[in-house]
Order: sequence, then structure tokens, then C-alpha cells
Amino acid sequence: MTAANAETHQGEALVITRVFDAPRERVFQAFAEAERLAQWWGPVGFNIEVKKLEFRAGGTFHYCMKSPAGEMWGRFTYREIVAPERIVFVNSFSNPQGEITRAPFPGFHLWPLEVLNTVTFEESGGKTTLTLRGGPINATAEEVAMYQSGFDSMRQGFGGTWDQLEKYLERTA
Repeated sequence: MTAANAETHQGEALVITRVFDAPRERVFQAFAEAERLAQWWGPVGFNIEVKKLEFRAGGTFHYCMKSPAGEMWGRFTYREIVAPERIVFVNSFSNPQGEITRAPFPGFHLWPLEVLNTVTFEESGGKTTLTLRGGPINATAEEVAMYQSGFDSMRQGFGGTWDQLEKYLERTA
């Protein structure tokens, strides 16, 4: 984190690393444009509708994840973007108007409202190592505990999302 983003995660951070067979500029660009994000972001089996993407510090990514079972809304508020090295954002569930809401899953009423994420991109030999590090901010002890109890589920979910990103990168090579 930079001095401007000194707020730190509460509790242990979730860390997920994945290597993509693509230069980091291409991997980074997949995060930077609405048309690209809509093709791979989100859980497997969901279609993503991008309502707004302002890919800049202070900007917002507001999206709807749609499946046969219904829809969920989410948003990022970007804190820092250093192309093609790093993206720092706060992720939250939201309503269609983009206002922060609780997680829409039964039993998840203690899920943190805000999760601070840092995604880094490191290139070596034409391949990119993407690392996501995330954790709750402005959360109660119970919310932090709920977040940490979801690590296995989040690793599985992000694994599916990164699989979709990998397929997108292969298709668009």
C-alpha cells in the first residue's frame, strides 16, 4: 500500500496467486475495459452486465451478475491504479443504484460490507503472475471472522474466475 492507501486489512488477508501465459499488459488490460471485463469477471455460470466502469483512482466499477437463479449486484471503488503493475480497490455487494448492501446469501449477514483488494501483475518470460490480496476494512470482529471462514470458498470462486480470464486471454491472443 502507498501512503495514500494506508488503511490496512483487518485480520489475515486472503492471498491467491495465478500464472497466466500472457504478457502483463494484456492481463492488466483485461481489467481496464468494460467489454473485456464482461467476458470473464465473476462466478462461473453468471453473465456480467457492466453498468459503469470508470477505470481510474476514485472511479467505480458497478456490475450485475446474472444467472438462471437470479441476479446479484456488486461494485468496486478504485483507490489506486498503476498500469500495468497494480490495481487497488474496495469491493462490496450493492443494489442496482450502486449503494453498498449486505451479501445476498442466507447466513451471510455478518459478511463485511467492504473488502480492500490489491491485485499485482508481475511478468517473467512472457507470463504474468497475478496476485490478489484482500481483507475486510471498517469491519467488526465478527465480520472479520466470517470473512476468514470463507477463504476456501473464495479460493474456489476466484479459481473459476481466473479460469474464465485464462480462456478469455487464449481466445483473444
